[in-house]
Amino acid sequence: MIFNKKYNTIFLDIDSPVMEIDEKINIILSPSLYWVKKLTLLVKYVRDVKKLLPSIFEDYLPKGNYNYSAYKNEKVGADDSDFFVFAYEDQKIIQLLAQKNISMNNVASIRFAQSEIYDFENAYKIDENKSICIKDEIVVLLPSNLLQDRQELDLQSLSLSKHKITLQQFSHIVDTKSIFKIASVLIIFIFLILSEYFITSQKTKDITKLKDELFIQNNLKSTMFQNKAMLKKYRTLNKKQIKIRKYTAQILSIKLQKDEKLSLLVVKDKLLSAKFSGVKKGHDNFIETKLKSVLNKNVKMKKTYKNEILRLEISL
Repeated sequence: MIFNKKYNTIFLDIDSPVMEIDEKINIILSPSLYWVKKLTLLVKYVRDVKKLLPSIFEDYLPKGNYNYSAYKNEKVGADDSDFFVFAYEDQKIIQLLAQKNISMNNVASIRFAQSEIYDFENAYKIDENKSICIKDEIVVLLPSNLLQDRQELDLQSLSLSKHKITLQQFSHIVDTKSIFKIASVLIIFIFLILSEYFITSQKTKDITKLKDELFIQNNLKSTMFQNKAMLKKYRTLNKKQIKIRKYTAQILSIKLQKDEKLSLLVVKDKLLSAKFSGVKKGHDNFIETKLKSVLNKNVKMKKTYKNEILRLEISL
């Protein structure tokens, strides 16, 4: 434990009053500002736990940009594989600090209430309406009228733990770019491994059968949440590849007149675009009608024709 001698400590909750802060402070976050779980995991180190946290919280969190933290359960007698894991939103906490008139420049440290109050035996009053107590080793925030014998919480007497978090003011930007880069690498990786299967496979059940073989072959150690997410991506990508091959074959099968030619065929985002040059007026309708006749009636197609150039855009 680290005894704080230099800075005052405050408890930050959604309903905390606006403050006048002109010095460095330590902040303890209310349970209303983070999600916490106590877990027993078959890993030894915190760094390995952190890799699993997005999947662990995947089905529990509302939509948002989350950061994650974890530390071992330090209670006497706790197993070496017991951990407390956390999810929190940087931007919401930063916005709340601004609403309470607290500058980030005056924030010396930020910690979860879970790491600072976990060994308290009594209920403690936060304000007239809210109190905190321990339930199954988890610090919870409850209405005061549900608790009796509440005591005053002396924050300045707390010996603060080493479990600090750092808020990144632009984490939502970094997170979006990182996700895009990771997703791009993952798609390329998956495409290279599965390209032969996608070419020869027409049904989603084939990909399901190959899933276990793929993970064993590449020694991937994923959680069930990650497996489900990857399978969903495979299915979506497979459906798109099938459509591209089908529509391309249908476009190439159209019989063109002598001076007509297919000068461009490209896939971008969710569109398959075909450009025909040398198309005489009137024959553009023939090409459009011919293509529509072989496409599914629910497929959307956009046509433009100008200066003997026919462009067709097919939604994938």
